[in-house]
Amino acid sequence: MNIFVVGGAGFIGSAFIRHIYSLDKYNILNYDLLTYAANPSALIQIQNGLNYSLVHGDIIDFEKLSVNLCKFEPNVVINFAAETHVDRSISNPLNFINTNVLGTTTLLRACSKYLSENKKIIKNFKYIQVSTDEVFGDLEMGQPAFTEKSVISPSSPYSASKASADLIIKAWMRTYNFPAIITHCSNNFGPFQHSEKFIPTIIRSIVNNEPIPIYGDGKQIRDWLYVEDHVKALTAIFEMASVGSTYNIGGDNERTNLDLVNTLIKIVLDQSKEYSEFTEEKILRNNLIKHIADRPGHDIRYAVNSSKLQNELGWKPSSDFEGNLAKTVEWFLQGTSELNS
Repeated sequence: MNIFVVGGAGFIGSAFIRHIYSLDKYNILNYDLLTYAANPSALIQIQNGLNYSLVHGDIIDFEKLSVNLCKFEPNVVINFAAETHVDRSISNPLNFINTNVLGTTTLLRACSKYLSENKKIIKNFKYIQVSTDEVFGDLEMGQPAFTEKSVISPSSPYSASKASADLIIKAWMRTYNFPAIITHCSNNFGPFQHSEKFIPTIIRSIVNNEPIPIYGDGKQIRDWLYVEDHVKALTAIFEMASVGSTYNIGGDNERTNLDLVNTLIKIVLDQSKEYSEFTEEKILRNNLIKHIADRPGHDIRYAVNSSKLQNELGWKPSSDFEGNLAKTVEWFLQGTSELNS
């Protein structure tokens, strides 16, 4: 089976490629623009593998996409390519519209062209769109988690661009009978995550004895999903799910931002001998946790109900949240250059 991965040099995309490569039964083409968010080192161990190749290309380049699709003849196309950092979307929303909306539309056009020229493949073809729980907006405390039937109500330019892509795909499925599946994941964490994201930022601040930035009161709640669990869910989906489906992928680990910071402080201090003279109390006493002005439109709470995925495909998230956090911290401490990249 041939799998065409768009945006496979990013955090989640590279984890997905490492996972399916380890299964030793797929041919993989990674089509990636290699922007600031890409991390080629995440794939260095397989870069010369017989079943893996990399093409440097832009998702909005219709001709290049079309050529590579027809040449590679994929059975699965999975789209990770996206601008994802909410803060960047607030300061420069056009980049998000360009990649997430126009890029997805261009990829759909290229896939449609590919299928029209390879009609034998269409019966076994699947397009997977990796979306986010943020398209649903936020939840009040005590409200049940989002389901696949929840109303789309984005709060930021980032989530609006991802919601737009979801709607375009839904229209593509109905208008062109296009064989797609959409997934909505909660907040991911794990090795190779870009340093601008929340957990790497917290770890870097602790390691460098710098202020730990917390938006507002820090009581915003996120459901945290270990990236290895996410890519296993995506594998089950492309292997077993029916086209036209939508699946939520959550970690069942709701934590306030402030609680997560305190957990990370304990883990970093436990793992790093360099900080044996420090304690959590000293960090708090020295006011390293710094509450900063809340960002515009900041969502209160995210949580997704992934029972459909669990019941239909047998996937479950890891139950050891703190253990997975500890593995993540250990990875960053062993390669501190990743924190400062």
